[in-house]
Amino acid sequence: MSFFSIPNISIDGVCGVVPKNILHNVDYDYISEKERQFLIKTTGIARKRHVDKGVTALDLGERAAKELLDKLNWKKDEVDLLVLVTQSRDYYLPSSAIILQHNIGLSRDCMAFDVGLGCSGYIYGLSIIGKFLQSGQFKKALLIAGDVSSVSTHYEDKSTYPLFGDGVSATALSYSEGAPEMYFDIQNDGENHEAIIIRDGGAKNLFNEDSTVVKNYGEGINRSKKDLELNGLDVFSFSIKEPPQNIKRILERTSTPIESIDYFVFHQANRLIIETIRKKLKVPAEKVPYSLTDYGNTSSASIPLTICDQLKEGASNKRMLLCGFGVGLSWGSCIVDTKNILCLDPIEY
Repeated sequence: MSFFSIPNISIDGVCGVVPKNILHNVDYDYISEKERQFLIKTTGIARKRHVDKGVTALDLGERAAKELLDKLNWKKDEVDLLVLVTQSRDYYLPSSAIILQHNIGLSRDCMAFDVGLGCSGYIYGLSIIGKFLQSGQFKKALLIAGDVSSVSTHYEDKSTYPLFGDGVSATALSYSEGAPEMYFDIQNDGENHEAIIIRDGGAKNLFNEDSTVVKNYGEGINRSKKDLELNGLDVFSFSIKEPPQNIKRILERTSTPIESIDYFVFHQANRLIIETIRKKLKVPAEKVPYSLTDYGNTSSASIPLTICDQLKEGASNKRMLLCGFGVGLSWGSCIVDTKNILCLDPIEY
């Protein structure tokens, strides 16, 4: 069942960490100046962040978690659960979440595991942690979500390289008896899994000598099989069809008037997609915050990063609809009523 509710959960704080290195799409000289201007106008992505060589999602997540724990005055041994949502794990094995648990300094009694999802991953992560917390047997949890997509995009692929930025978020959640229910509606379509894919490096297509060979797949699209592949037309068609239907469905199932939602925080895919969804739903522009101008598409970090960067203190005591969509294909929405949520300004690593 894709629709469900979770009671007794509080989102206590959110923190985003981004690399200090800023890359401007106006300087992306692989394509012409005219193409650059058109790309910035349609995607809305003017800048993004890339990690230094050797810096991983685990490193950014560690910084985010420690900062958030400190500002919330949470003791490390109070955290019962750590969930890491990422597609850029440090190793094939072991689990990055278990390494992160140690690096943060959490108790060995803290359950920790990875979830290998991207664009919809923040919604999934909230639902997973919520299910653990709702009974009160687990009291406090950390959701770490994000990717370093720069390691999997090829500079000579104009369909991916200008779009994706690096970033990781930390979200603190706790059991809070009587807290408003959180509502979820989550869907998937594995039939179209090749719309966004990295073909080599997994168990099906092991990394081999051909994996790094760069080939041409169209004008301005050169990449290897270890690089991210994105079918722009398929992704666009999916993104403007399924997420709006999903949002309408969760609003109907919860009898929530669309006017009662203070903010619609969408996965930051690109401006054209988000604006098309917004107009389909007839949502006022002031209710749809953007962070992609400065950070690009940051995968599962994009929703919490947008909350921190754009809403900040204004995120408290609000009703929000969060919607993630993309790789999988996978998509989902969540309605959450916040209380006194702590939103830290994005931190540079």
